Amino acid sequence: MIPPSYFGISSILTQEDKTLKDKVYLVAASSAGLGFGIAEAAAKQGVKVAMASRTRAKIDAAAAKLKEEQGVDARGYVMDATDAGSIADWIAAAYKDFGRIDGLVVNAGGPPAGKFDKFSDDDWAAGFNLTLMSAVRMIRGVLPIMRSQGSGSILTITSSSIKEPIDILLLSNVFRSGVVSLVKSLSQDLAKEGIRINNLVPGQIDTDRIQSNDAFKAGQLGIPVEELQKNNHASIPMGRYGTIQEFGEAGAFLLSDAAKYITGSTLFVDGGKSKTVW
Repeated sequence: MIPPSYFGISSILTQEDKTLKDKVYLVAASSAGLGFGIAEAAAKQGVKVAMASRTRAKIDAAAAKLKEEQGVDARGYVMDATDAGSIADWIAAAYKDFGRIDGLVVNAGGPPAGKFDKFSDDDWAAGFNLTLMSAVRMIRGVLPIMRSQGSGSILTITSSSIKEPIDILLLSNVFRSGVVSLVKSLSQDLAKEGIRINNLVPGQIDTDRIQSNDAFKAGQLGIPVEELQKNNHASIPMGRYGTIQEFGEAGAFLLSDAAKYITGSTLFVDGGKSKTVW
């Protein structure tokens, strides 16, 4: 076996680690699940993380876990993605505490399921505010800081519905597609300022939400949850659900300088399930 040092890989990784130890990432909705996965993967590389969630106890526990296990400066902040003032307060507090912002993960819960005829104007406005405007506000909030630094990386967590609309998730289909269009549009100008912006799309990742959804669907079909999951696994070329850690590592990569020539892109972490070309 040829050692990595033969290709100079060891020295590259060492240099990258030293760079990452000075960086600060803001990760929204990171008390658990996909957001936590990215925060954890970044923390393993020495990145300081400003984690946000609506629930104080949960986000403090998540930050304490990373601080204890990874030995990094991880702090929890209360933030409501539907509230413009709450988003601004999170960004301001994190910048005050850490003195810089190198990365932002845009993340929020999804709007409710339902068919077109079910939704009122208020439902559409709420979905717009939660999914699209939360992205607009988070990105708008960090750009002045990143511009002053001359660098930065932004990542949105979106959904496979941007390529293949998901039945009964109409609000998500519409507004998450808007986020991807926003990212592509911004990438053109931000690249000139040293700021990258990309999207990360989860397939079926083994989160608590997936487990809950599987249990609900299995109950509706009158079959054991193990049977439903076996069928789901069979529909994925890699034959299984992805892990939170695998998703997190992909996110940490896109945020890092290892992806410094990638912007305006959308990466699918789905085990090859998507069958469309792009």
